[in-house]
Amino acid sequence: MSLDSQYPLTMPTVTGIMNISFRAINGTLVSRSPFTYKQQVQNFGAQRWEADINLPPMKRAAAETWIAWLMSLQGQHGRFFLGDPTAATPRGAARDTNTIEVFNNGTTLVPANGTLYIDTNQNSITGYLKAGDYIQLGDNDQTEVLHKVLQDVNTNSTGGAQVYIWPNIRRAAHKVDNYSNIKVQNAKGVFRLASSTVDWDINRAQTYGLSFTAVENLVSEV
Repeated sequence: MSLDSQYPLTMPTVTGIMNISFRAINGTLVSRSPFTYKQQVQNFGAQRWEADINLPPMKRAAAETWIAWLMSLQGQHGRFFLGDPTAATPRGAARDTNTIEVFNNGTTLVPANGTLYIDTNQNSITGYLKAGDYIQLGDNDQTEVLHKVLQDVNTNSTGGAQVYIWPNIRRAAHKVDNYSNIKVQNAKGVFRLASSTVDWDINRAQTYGLSFTAVENLVSEV
């Protein structure tokens, strides 16, 4: 079995992550007149995640597991799952379930739209999801996408709700058909390395230092 058939890979658990820095990148352009200083802002709709991951100092046994994992990605070729390790569980009432479904009244979800309609089994709940919670669209199709909830979400009398999310929906990539499942526990997206070079440090105490940068894996829309 080739490595290609195993992507996306799961990150090693031999150690935790010392710290991670997420970046939410938006494709906007601001131009300013040198005469009036007035600005023009263009929003091209492009959005993606980036993250800098620093691993804790470790001895060789643990370090070699990480090094082999990084090298198995074959630079920017391979893909892996990544989520926020400190936010695996929603802060809202959705923490008690993982059975949310897309519910868009049978209509097609529009790409570049940051609004999602959901159907839950909890009626008239205030704070079902909280601003900052994560959800995952896509499951077991290698196109999982990590989204952040932008405003508190309350369900109505039938368990439905409107959710504002970032990044926007990319329909073909997300496969968000009506009644698709939405994951709220341990939400993750698919990422690649930002560089095709893997490097690591070893000091005189034979302690290893490793860090790498990840960028969201964006697939072509069809």
